Amino acid sequence: MPATADLVCPDLARLFEAVDHCVLVHDARTKDILWANPAARTALGFTLDELKPLKAPDMSSNAAQYARHIGVAWLQRAADEGRSRIEWCYRSKTGTDILSEALAKRVELSVGPVVMVQFRDIAEEKATRRDLTRTEARLQAFLRNLDEGIVVLDDDGRIVFAGESAGILLDRDPDAMLGTDFTEFLAADSSAVLRDVLKDTSRGGRPTDTRYRLSVPDGAGGGPDRWFAARCQYIDIENDLRGLLLLFHDITDTVHTEEEHRRDAQYLNHLARYNAMGDMAMAIAHEVSQPIAAAHNFVAGALGRIDDTPEPGSLRWGLDHATRQLERATTILSSLRAYVVRLEDAKQSADVNDIVADCAYFVDVRARAHQIAVRWERTAADLPVSCEKVLIGQVVMNLAFNALEEMARWPDEPGQVTIATRRDADCAEVEVRDTGGGLPASSDGRIFDGVFTSKGNGHGIGLALSHRIITRHGGEIEAFPNSPRGTVFRFRLPLRGAAGAAGSGDAGGSGS
Repeated sequence: MPATADLVCPDLARLFEAVDHCVLVHDARTKDILWANPAARTALGFTLDELKPLKAPDMSSNAAQYARHIGVAWLQRAADEGRSRIEWCYRSKTGTDILSEALAKRVELSVGPVVMVQFRDIAEEKATRRDLTRTEARLQAFLRNLDEGIVVLDDDGRIVFAGESAGILLDRDPDAMLGTDFTEFLAADSSAVLRDVLKDTSRGGRPTDTRYRLSVPDGAGGGPDRWFAARCQYIDIENDLRGLLLLFHDITDTVHTEEEHRRDAQYLNHLARYNAMGDMAMAIAHEVSQPIAAAHNFVAGALGRIDDTPEPGSLRWGLDHATRQLERATTILSSLRAYVVRLEDAKQSADVNDIVADCAYFVDVRARAHQIAVRWERTAADLPVSCEKVLIGQVVMNLAFNALEEMARWPDEPGQVTIATRRDADCAEVEVRDTGGGLPASSDGRIFDGVFTSKGNGHGIGLALSHRIITRHGGEIEAFPNSPRGTVFRFRLPLRGAAGAAGSGDAGGSGS
């Protein structure tokens, strides 16, 4: 056994004293401790003389994996093979366990071979590693179960990272996707959009939300073409992962629903115009028949007088009246033509008073047919709105015609229909009041749902259309009892320039 005094010269001792790592020197044959540097003595709490006679059980944890025969075998491997590493739990004089990473090396000294052990406390490092492992496991579990796909693209659009959820959404192996140009998955129009996003984000642009149409393999669900909503943001994680972070999720069902809503809105607009033309046709058929019949009678009378009356004045009288009746028919047709040419499918600036005035002629025609009085109460205040004029006009006529037909059911009772406009805060308001039988108790709030009607031959589509038209313009429509009897229908539209008017629904957009 080498003598302790022969192991370390004064200069070398001073060097070891400056080392922060703990150092123990064991006899290569007996495994006895020959020497310990100050760092080891401080950590273990023993003096050098106290350390020398100690064996593994005296300075190691009691756990089975730190038994003496395991420690001796570890030191023997270092003596036989030159070096050996182990995780060892030393125990200090006070009983504190010191989880350590220990490296044993065989060193040939002039006095004989020894095994030098260097060890350091890794308890905190071990705890940190466990926390990182646990965090990574949780993160992996979260990523696997995300509904959103995650990919990172380089400046050329190639995939440098792909999460498992991205592979599931695209029906591809995430590892096989690495290095692939992501635009290969996109339809041509969406590919161009992504290229523009890559340029913007590489210049430090703000995060963007975009829709992409991806062409994915059959069997991935929903057919070969699917839609994804993606949020894009540039990331640079300590030079380890840099590029465009793309978070995307499947919105195919949402896009299909929006397309159905657009088709529904187009159909409703068509139906509203169809109803408007039907109303106009009925009004014109009623009105034009009268002047044409009168003109026919005047002409017939004039012809009959040609032989019986030598006075040309009576002929001129009949023909003049016939001409006037035909001019009246022409005026009616011109009014219809002026209405029809306004059936444009676009919003425009209009005054609600003007829209109501345009409807007055046709409402009065229907009222005269039923012999019902109509009272007009139009405000003098301006009511500027942004709307599709013919659709709002159709709502006015729908409500007015409903009121007239309701009043026609009570011919023996006096009453009238009142159509009023007013300004209410930031809204233009139109109100149609009748003094009929009122809303039936069976309506139960379903008056605008498309199936309610109080008419024996009605289908309720007029009120449903009115509701859809008003709500798509950002307004609201309601019905409630009139006093002392009857019903009030009232709708409001946001005034142009009023708060919230700019963000109101578009007449051509999806229905509410």
